[in-house]
Amino acid sequence: MSNIQPYRFKTISEFHKFRGLPKPEHPLISVINVELMNDLLVDEFHVIKDFYSIAMKRNLNYKVKYGQNSYDFDEGVMFFTSPGQLLKLTFEKDEPVYQSGWMLLIHPDFLWNTPLAKTIRQYEYFSYLVNEALFLSEKEETMMTGIVQYMEQEYHANIDQFSQTVILAQLELLLTYADRFYQRQFITRKIANHQILARLEDILDNYFKSDSLVQNGLPTVGFIAESLNISPNYLGSMLKVLTGQNARQHLHDKLIGLAKEKLTTTDLSVSEIAYALGFEHSQSFSKLFKNKTDLSPLEFRHSFN
Repeated sequence: MSNIQPYRFKTISEFHKFRGLPKPEHPLISVINVELMNDLLVDEFHVIKDFYSIAMKRNLNYKVKYGQNSYDFDEGVMFFTSPGQLLKLTFEKDEPVYQSGWMLLIHPDFLWNTPLAKTIRQYEYFSYLVNEALFLSEKEETMMTGIVQYMEQEYHANIDQFSQTVILAQLELLLTYADRFYQRQFITRKIANHQILARLEDILDNYFKSDSLVQNGLPTVGFIAESLNISPNYLGSMLKVLTGQNARQHLHDKLIGLAKEKLTTTDLSVSEIAYALGFEHSQSFSKLFKNKTDLSPLEFRHSFN
């Protein structure tokens, strides 16, 4: 385990000063040309920002890591971090660091008392892992960069009563396009995502065949995501696009399939089946079964006799 203490930046000004940048023109929002940031003369650098960060980077010659995953960026990508998230950068020894792109920093205070202060939490990609970054086409990259440049122009101009409203509208547009492009990515990266689905089925099959259901109950979404080495939110979003269901719904469908098999091929009682499937109380099992099939477990069994 690394004992490196992370640098924590509570304000955007602190981050600017540390990276050798001029003082930000606005204390709560800043657009940075990443080529202008000074080099970090260390092999590994850990950072926590107490503000939102949206980055478009390309041509990186170092690894970025958060969660348990690392990624080498060699093409244009976007990734999103929320306040308090630990980000790790690992550099090759004796090699100059290079990168291009931009970084948009937004302090939560800029969103205070606005609808976006709440709705920004609905954009799940702020908690995706780094290898779940958003890969953009050249056209998409140009569009996103244009929106950020417009935001930069707005806060460079004279601040008036409309400035925040205009910037927030552009920020919401940026987040909405990111949402759209992620949905596209789930579909266009079909092979990789279907490989994840196949691994998901293997994990659930092995879990259900073992004693884990009886000993530990139903697997959590967090357990499944960790076993797949992806984030829970990414798993849920991917399943929603590919199957129309979230992770818990997918898990319940798998469970109901096993319950149907036991109800039609064994003489086990409903209570015994519920226990075998990890339920503490048979009533909870019966309720879920009826919600999914419109039949009680006994009604379903009788329909096959």
